[in-house]
Amino acid sequence: MADPYLVLAMFGVIAVIFCMGAFAITLIVPPRNPGREKERSYECGIVGVGDPWGQFRIQFYMYALIFLVFDVELVFLFPWAVIFREAGLLGLVEMALFLGLLVIGWAYAVKLRALRWE
Repeated sequence: MADPYLVLAMFGVIAVIFCMGAFAITLIVPPRNPGREKERSYECGIVGVGDPWGQFRIQFYMYALIFLVFDVELVFLFPWAVIFREAGLLGLVEMALFLGLLVIGWAYAVKLRALRWE
């Protein structure tokens, strides 16, 4: 039987060779014909207007972060709902504490006016 570390080392060497091979192919294969049209930035086929490094208001980031927090935390409700009957009273209390912390976080965001669009 082969040594487990030898098998691991072989997989590591194969992974490195595979990655280096992929990088080598990208250097060799693609055509090189840059031009003004190809170097222009665009999004969804719409010609960009203005400076691409323009600044956004902080409200965009606040909404996005709060959405992510609540969206990711909501994912924890689905497994709990699946085992609701098996979790019993302790599971219900734990989920109530979890949701209570979410409500406290939401109230804190409202208090800081993070959700207010000005």
